[in-house]
Amino acid sequence: MSERPKILVLAGTPEARSLLRELAGRMPHLDILASFAGAVQDLPGIDVPVRVGGFGGADGLSTFLKGEQISCLVDATHPFAQVISAHAAAAARQASVPLLRLERPAWEPNPEDQWIAAASLDEAASLLPEGSKPLIAAGRKEIGRFTHRGDLSAVVRMIEPPGTVLPGSWHLILEKPSAETAEEKKLLSDHGITHVVSKNSGGRMSYAKIAAAAALGLPVVMVQRPELAPARTFSSVEAILEELKQMPQLQAAGC
Repeated sequence: MSERPKILVLAGTPEARSLLRELAGRMPHLDILASFAGAVQDLPGIDVPVRVGGFGGADGLSTFLKGEQISCLVDATHPFAQVISAHAAAAARQASVPLLRLERPAWEPNPEDQWIAAASLDEAASLLPEGSKPLIAAGRKEIGRFTHRGDLSAVVRMIEPPGTVLPGSWHLILEKPSAETAEEKKLLSDHGITHVVSKNSGGRMSYAKIAAAAALGLPVVMVQRPELAPARTFSSVEAILEELKQMPQLQAAGC
């Protein structure tokens, strides 16, 4: 019997986890490998083999794709994972492996929203008024872009402790964002938040803070998504599943 087709999913998002579950259930003839960068230690339970850690850039990923005879590469990383997506695109070209990207749609402002567009986290930091008290929803590796603003009384929320020292006037909250608008409204009100800083990540998991800011009339400094390396892109799990089911490389092996 021929070898089973192999698919590598660069994971890390709720959509990636959903895709992995659906792949395991709908395409059981595949060998599925989920790869996590390891930025968050609390990995979800997934019923497929999991690999944690980097590949050593595009060249390392290309070598892995060829060595493991990967039939298809799926980039289901975060919309702001610009470097990883660039490595995936380059490695897929080098290894002659088809690449698909699963990318959830960006948020769009509603009439009640008060968004201030920022092209980068650095610009977001510069746009905050002196002496303001923002809720900064940035990752532990990115919060250093804001720490020079000692005039702020910022509240910082992240899942794991930052690798940099925060200004003494800042307050650190180590927890995931709530999916409930009412809870996010209470957090913003209790801390006297004047602004919210957020990346335009899209999805439902972290949108409640945006809805809460709108309900309280607070401005949101919204960091726009970076431009990613070209790839065939799908906006939903169902759409990319339909494409994967049609790919000749991923058909059930014959005897």
